[in-house]
Amino acid sequence: MRVEIWSDIACPWCYVGKARFEKALDAFPHRDRVEVVHRSFELDPHRAKGDIEPVLKMLSQKYGMSEAQARAGEENLRAQAAAEGLAYRTEGRDHGSTFDMHRLLHLAKQEGKQSELLQILYRANFAEERSVYADAEDRLLALAVEAGLDEDAAREVLADPQAYADDVRADEREAAQLGANGVPFFVLDRKYGVSGAQPTEVFTRALTEAWGERSPLRLVQDEDAAAEACGPDGCAVPPAG
Repeated sequence: MRVEIWSDIACPWCYVGKARFEKALDAFPHRDRVEVVHRSFELDPHRAKGDIEPVLKMLSQKYGMSEAQARAGEENLRAQAAAEGLAYRTEGRDHGSTFDMHRLLHLAKQEGKQSELLQILYRANFAEERSVYADAEDRLLALAVEAGLDEDAAREVLADPQAYADDVRADEREAAQLGANGVPFFVLDRKYGVSGAQPTEVFTRALTEAWGERSPLRLVQDEDAAAEACGPDGCAVPPAG
């Protein structure tokens, strides 16, 4: 079974939702037969690379709330994250473009390190003091190496704004086609969709139901005889005459 997850590193509910989904997945009896693929989704796709601002200011302006309300929302998120064993800083974080992070995640996918890099980026963005947006190239390069990526390969991607750009945009177009206008968005075998950072129990149910829909292959053949075929022991030769 294949699970595709559209998310953004700037999205706190993606950070929490990933942890909840992984708890369900770890307890799923068929865990070893589930492929997880992370897809790109930018919450702020038109933000310029150098346009960085404090999270509280961004929340106040974007949602028309007071700074006190923004702080209260961040405290709620901190509590939700803590319940999943995640660290979450409510003060001093900033917000900016995540496009380069998504491009690096596509490189990591190619190298089999996508999940590792994604978790490191989440940790860096939500739990650590040093910004992932200021001095972004050096910071992202160090995080990519921590995830196991080749330093020269990661540096080449960061230096070339077109590297993996088409892959990021393709993911975002596909999300729109699937009707996803927010993240996290989980798609199981292209049959079930789960929107938002749902409780672990919801992910457990979705995995169970999606797995149950995997019908065994039904063969269509002659009722009286099986046709000749080749197998591990070779090809049967029909008798002459």
